[in-house]
Amino acid sequence: MRKPDEIREKIIVHALHLFNTRGIAQTSIQDIMQATGLPKGAIYRRFETKEAIVLATFERAGQILQEFFVQAEREGTTALGKLLKISAIYQDAVDNPPIPGGCPLLNMAVESDGVFPELQQKAAIAYGGMVLFVQSIIEQGIRNGEFRSDTDASDMASFLIDSMEGAIMASRLTGSNDPIHRNMKYMERLLRSCMIQQID
Repeated sequence: MRKPDEIREKIIVHALHLFNTRGIAQTSIQDIMQATGLPKGAIYRRFETKEAIVLATFERAGQILQEFFVQAEREGTTALGKLLKISAIYQDAVDNPPIPGGCPLLNMAVESDGVFPELQQKAAIAYGGMVLFVQSIIEQGIRNGEFRSDTDASDMASFLIDSMEGAIMASRLTGSNDPIHRNMKYMERLLRSCMIQQID
């Protein structure tokens, strides 16, 4: 079994924090060197370019968020409960988000637009994965007789992820968790309106 590269891991952890809190464009290799305490050579032996570091950190961010989504899904006992748990992942988007700096999908998608096609493509794939994850829960709720059969699982899942990302952005922008809490409130109302019978 190949021994984990602890230095590579250190670079990814520190670079992810820098990219997600300061931005990709505002973070230099020098900043990463300072944060990790590593010489430039140690970084470039593992990553040929800064762009390669960005892609590695985005992949790591995706793994972290996936763990949060899976855990939220496990904690819910009904389809509605699972979706509400997911909507609450960023309930403290301002002070205690899953990853410091907010949602890396949102942050990196904005920064990559038109200037970093490979990252933009990976962000689009990650977005699609989030939608499919939520869609599968809604479809499960339809099969279980929890949601009405005429519920469009694909459209609903896309809307829920879109509204959650927008609320995260608004909370980060205003420095208040009110937008994310409003989103959680009205997301629940919307989901309950699609139910065959009400569940407490």
